[in-house]
Amino acid sequence: MPSPRRATIADVAAASGVGVGTVSRVINGAPNVREATRTSVLKVIDQLAYRPSHLAASLSRGTARTMAIVVPHLTRPSVVMRLAGALTVLDEQGYDTVVCNVDTPQQRDHHLAALTRRHRADGVMVVSLRLSRQQLESFQRAGVPLVTVGVLAPGVPQTITDDVMGGRLATGHLLALGHRRIGFVGDTAHRPSASHLGFSSSQHRLSGYRQALAAAGVCYDPGLVRRGPFGPANAETLAAGLLARPDRPSAIFAASDTQAMGVLTAADRCGIAVPGQLSVIGFDDIESAALLGLSTVRQPLENSGAEGARRLCALLRGERVRPLRQQLALEVVHRASTATFRVSGHPRSEAVRPGRGGGRPKGSAACTGQPCLRRPEKGNVTRRPARQCADALAGNWR
Repeated sequence: MPSPRRATIADVAAASGVGVGTVSRVINGAPNVREATRTSVLKVIDQLAYRPSHLAASLSRGTARTMAIVVPHLTRPSVVMRLAGALTVLDEQGYDTVVCNVDTPQQRDHHLAALTRRHRADGVMVVSLRLSRQQLESFQRAGVPLVTVGVLAPGVPQTITDDVMGGRLATGHLLALGHRRIGFVGDTAHRPSASHLGFSSSQHRLSGYRQALAAAGVCYDPGLVRRGPFGPANAETLAAGLLARPDRPSAIFAASDTQAMGVLTAADRCGIAVPGQLSVIGFDDIESAALLGLSTVRQPLENSGAEGARRLCALLRGERVRPLRQQLALEVVHRASTATFRVSGHPRSEAVRPGRGGGRPKGSAACTGQPCLRRPEKGNVTRRPARQCADALAGNWR
C-alpha cells in the first residue's frame, strides 16, 4: 500500500489562507507576523501533520544542520565511546548534534515522539534502544531518516555486533587456557516494559557462554551464573558470592568491562590473586581495560558510532544504504588478567592450604561472600591487576 502523501508548505498556506512566505516566517519564528496569523498557521500545521524540511529551513537561515542521537545511560563508558565516534563524523560533515539521554522507558518514548514532530532534527540515530513497531512507523510517516547502532530494527539501517558470538569468544578463550569451572557475572534479564528498557546484550552473551561450554563438552552449572543490576558494585557482590563457594570457579567471564572491574575488586578483597588463582575476562574494551590489564572481547565501540553516523549522512544525501544490517567484527584481547590454568594454582589449593598450626596462610583472608576489608600486612604487598583495579575503582566509582 503506498504511503499517504506528505503535506507541503503550499498545502499549509492554502488551508491557512496566507502566502507561502508567511508560513515560512511562522516556521522560522520571524517576528514580523501577527499573533493571530501565527496561531492560525500553527494550528493548520498540526492538523495536516506537516513536517517542514529542517534542512531547507537551516540553509535558508545560513545555520548548521542538526542530527539527534538518542542514547541510554549517557555516562556509561561504552556509550561515551560510541558517541565519540559518531560526533567526530557528524562534526566533519558540518552537522550540529543534539544528544538525548534516556534512563527510563518514559524518557525514551518522549524523545522519540518529539523527534518525529515538526522540524526537531534532520536525522536521528538511536543507540542500544529497542524501538517498537509503532515508533518505527512514526519515523517513516514523518519522513525522518533513522539509523540504529547496537540494536536490531526491521527496515532500518543498523550497525551491530553479534553478542552471542562474543560470549563464545570470551568463554572459548578461557577454555583454551585450560579452565573448566568458569563463572559468569552479568545483568538480570528483563523484557521491555513500563519500568525496563529491555537490554538483551548480557542475555545473548550468556547464551554464547553456554554454547561454548557445550561445544567443549563441559557441563553447564547454573550455580556458577550470577546476575543482577548493572554496575561494578553489584558485580562485586555477585562475584564475592561465587568466590565464597568451596568449589569456586578458576575463571569468570563478566558481561562487560565495568562488571569485570567489580569481579577484580571482589577477588582482591578476598585475597585471591589474579590471574594466579582466578582468570577474569570482560567485554567491550573500554579505555580503562588496557590500563587495568584486563583481558576482554573488543567490540569496535567508536567505529560503530562512526559507521552509524556515516550511514545516517548517506540517507540525508538521498543515497540507498545497503546492506541494511552492518555487522562489525569482534576479537579477544588477551592481557594480564587471564592465564593458563594450573593444578597448583587452582583456587581451592590456595584457599584450603593450611599454614603452620593448621590455620590459613599468613596474610590470607576467607571470602564470605561479602566485601572483605582486608589490608595487606606490612612487607607483604603483592602487585597485580586486581589491586590496580581496586585503586582505580576507589577513585572513579565510589
